Amino acid sequence: MTLQTGMCSVTLRRLPAGAVLDLAAAAGLACVEWGADRHVPPGDPRAAVALRQRGLDLGVAVAAYGSYFRAGVDDVADFATVLAAAVALGAPRVRIWAGAAGSAGVSADERRAVVAGARAAVERAADAGILVAFEFHGDTLTDTVASTLDLLGEVPGAATYWQPPVGAPDAEALAGLAAVLDHLAAVHVFSWWPRTERLPLTARERLWRETFTLLRGCELDRDLDALLEFVPGDDPAVVATEAATLRDLAGA
Repeated sequence: MTLQTGMCSVTLRRLPAGAVLDLAAAAGLACVEWGADRHVPPGDPRAAVALRQRGLDLGVAVAAYGSYFRAGVDDVADFATVLAAAVALGAPRVRIWAGAAGSAGVSADERRAVVAGARAAVERAADAGILVAFEFHGDTLTDTVASTLDLLGEVPGAATYWQPPVGAPDAEALAGLAAVLDHLAAVHVFSWWPRTERLPLTARERLWRETFTLLRGCELDRDLDALLEFVPGDDPAVVATEAATLRDLAGA
């Protein structure tokens, strides 16, 4: 298992894709997860191919296609356009969302719809050699570790992201990470505390050092991405410093 450091393009949502790529390369990051909402919209495969090639020229790989496809909410037919963009981009993974309601309030019918939609996405992506992974996020069926594991058990072949839940103390967050390690595809790396205040990574250094100790010790049959996200002030000027901290924490 190789652990590579990169960034999410949504970290710099206001910048054009080319500028994001230049900043990632200058910061010494190995890869970018490209967001579908701004930088690589579905339906423009030519732009995706061009961005992929520019990344190759700069030595920055494509980590994933960060889609906003919501299983159980969006029509499964819409996933074809998402998948086509991922293929054009050369993405090894597509991120999807597990519905649009939290696990505590979702109905049985809504849950069945999420499972069915996710299964369909996984099957179609597998035909293209692409992994599907769930965003680990509130107001979806991956809002808790227990619900995430239940969902993964119902959707064979899917993986999950992980990020520190908002407001969770270090020990609680790390216990959750340990529980999903066998299903992990990537980690979104940021320091929010005590709620959604965006702090430098060094503000939660203990959390992230212990996170990377866990990641380096796991025995997965696939590589993992640690992707910088949500830098303080959404400021491009701090990306290089935050990326250097990320590489140090990751031992990269």
